[in-house]
Amino acid sequence: MVLLFAAACAKKSADSGAAGDPTRVQLVNPGKLTVCTNVPFEPFQFYQGGKVVGFDVDIVDLAARDLGVTQEIVNIDFALIKSGAVLNSGKCDLAAAGMTITDERKQNIDFSEPYFDASQALMARKDLHLTTLDDVKSKRLKIGALSSTTGRDYVRKMGFDPMEFPDSARQLLALQTGQVDVLIQDLPVVRTWLRKPEIAAKFVMVTSLNTGERYGVGMRKGNTSLAKAVNEAIEAAKKDGRYAAIYKKWFDIEPDSAAP
Repeated sequence: MVLLFAAACAKKSADSGAAGDPTRVQLVNPGKLTVCTNVPFEPFQFYQGGKVVGFDVDIVDLAARDLGVTQEIVNIDFALIKSGAVLNSGKCDLAAAGMTITDERKQNIDFSEPYFDASQALMARKDLHLTTLDDVKSKRLKIGALSSTTGRDYVRKMGFDPMEFPDSARQLLALQTGQVDVLIQDLPVVRTWLRKPEIAAKFVMVTSLNTGERYGVGMRKGNTSLAKAVNEAIEAAKKDGRYAAIYKKWFDIEPDSAAP
């Protein structure tokens, strides 16, 4: 009875209260925490058995459970996520898409506290025998990047004009079919791809690029009540071991051993 009462109170705190009350978590769909993401981005979010699963999904579930609601995922173009359009228009409560916190993005959306330290990596065919990004430039190879991402921005600053793709599945397919010679992608995604024998047989991680990025969960500007709920859920999970268990589940390493 105590547990049922606590769950009922949590749901009330998420769904009720006067509009504009900063102490209440107002949700776009009552009883649901609606989350925009861009699938696939394995292991952060991807389809498995017709359901979206992944590290980001489990992280957001921490907040959903605390609020006494269920998570509902909306798959949408990443450019609409990082611009804040889907949040500020009321389509989603949160955005969890392996999204790096940047000053540019903070102009459009608010972020939770960082929940993941990230970096970039280069991936290419084994027979190219590359070791650095300079090798890619000197050999005038084609590089592929995801649209609207920090990886794309990074290689642009290095003087490249990358071929852009709307999602990681099409980016990987472009590498496999020879449309590009090299791709830049978040390090955990590259590591996940290379755990698959059919990919590891032909491709290799060239190098990691320590870009010092950190992921955050995005939300509408000024939505302090929801930011507080997300931050408290992540902080509690880090203290009681649930965060480490989720990390180990998806990356097969402990959080403090995840350096590039």
